[in-house]
Amino acid sequence: MIKLNKSFPAHSIDSAKHKISLEKFTKTIQRPDIGFYNHTHDKSVATLAKTTARRFSHKKNLVHVGIGGSSLGPEMLLSALGVSEGKSVQFLNNIDPDALARIEKRWNISDTFFFIVSKSGGTAETLAALSIITHWLEKNGASSAQWKEHIVVCTDPTKGDLRKFARDHQLATLDVPPAVGGRYSVLTDVGLFPAAWAGIDVDQLCHGAESIKPLLSHPEADKNLLTQVALWLEEQRVSGKTLTVLMPYSSLLKDFTAWWVQLWAESLGKEGKGLTPIMAYGATDQHSQMQLFMEGPSDKAMLMLKVSSGKKDYPLHSELNYPALKALAPFKLSQLMEAEYSGTLSALEEANRSFLDLHVSQIDAETVGQLVMFFECLTTIVGLNLNIDPFNQPGVEAGKKFAHDWLGQHR
Repeated sequence: MIKLNKSFPAHSIDSAKHKISLEKFTKTIQRPDIGFYNHTHDKSVATLAKTTARRFSHKKNLVHVGIGGSSLGPEMLLSALGVSEGKSVQFLNNIDPDALARIEKRWNISDTFFFIVSKSGGTAETLAALSIITHWLEKNGASSAQWKEHIVVCTDPTKGDLRKFARDHQLATLDVPPAVGGRYSVLTDVGLFPAAWAGIDVDQLCHGAESIKPLLSHPEADKNLLTQVALWLEEQRVSGKTLTVLMPYSSLLKDFTAWWVQLWAESLGKEGKGLTPIMAYGATDQHSQMQLFMEGPSDKAMLMLKVSSGKKDYPLHSELNYPALKALAPFKLSQLMEAEYSGTLSALEEANRSFLDLHVSQIDAETVGQLVMFFECLTTIVGLNLNIDPFNQPGVEAGKKFAHDWLGQHR
């Protein structure tokens, strides 16, 4: 479970503000058009993802095709939790022709299949990739009648060109629920299907998301992790700290921060308001961004995240007779990571920098499910505290419109 270590730093929560924020949040997640919070309660979703994954379990290579929320969530899950031995997952998440050419070299017609994801069913980048993929399949001997052996589609349940394409070619299909926005969709079929195919326990992912909810809805301010963090961030914003740093001390959570950046930026950046996300991870960024965080402008609120234990450890004992190695010899690698985390927090405190100290016990499916639900809920409540809609993205839609206009002018 995610825990907040209050020793770094101590702070109080206004009970009246807690009550108002919690009421706003509770009303919002009960709305029928906001589905991310309650979706993980439906066990049939994970069951369908697992059943569909078994249909393609004989394949060795999955190419996941999507952009934004249709890709960042699945990438994060597989990066954090790993892929079963003998299987490979490639992410086609942009429209760069040079990058596509490199990925295409790894495709093999007999053991490759494609997971095409678009919430609307009309995402230009995804449909462009689909066009290239179908040409590649035909070139390698797979006629349109055989595409169902190589393509799974995940899109709106009833509408859009991608849904029509799937029907026309009798493809396996999964749903992006209409009430779940793309950046909130990682615990729907969008993320659960590739996770199940990769060998991740998707039931535990959903269980983790469910298990943290009592901590996010607790009526007492000092026991509600969600409102404590949200109101602390609001205090920091009022004092001029409009940049939010998420810095887990785990390489396995590096892509988690990339997923969070989209969630935070696209949800909170509108109407002249917002909290700019900065992704970092320890201990690597102690040797790059930490100089800025420590001695640069005091405009950042830092969410530090410690992973208490891992599945593997390494002793640092060495027969090499050098002073620096001798100093490390009594310890294990995990202890060095813990020392660096603790040292960074002490240095941030000494420099009077704003941070919270969050802990999780380990990186497994249940914990990742908890982290996903926590940060989706935190994004929601921070948006509500800013008096904005954390579920729309008018700036993104404007860019799409102008791109389509350009294509129309250059036919």
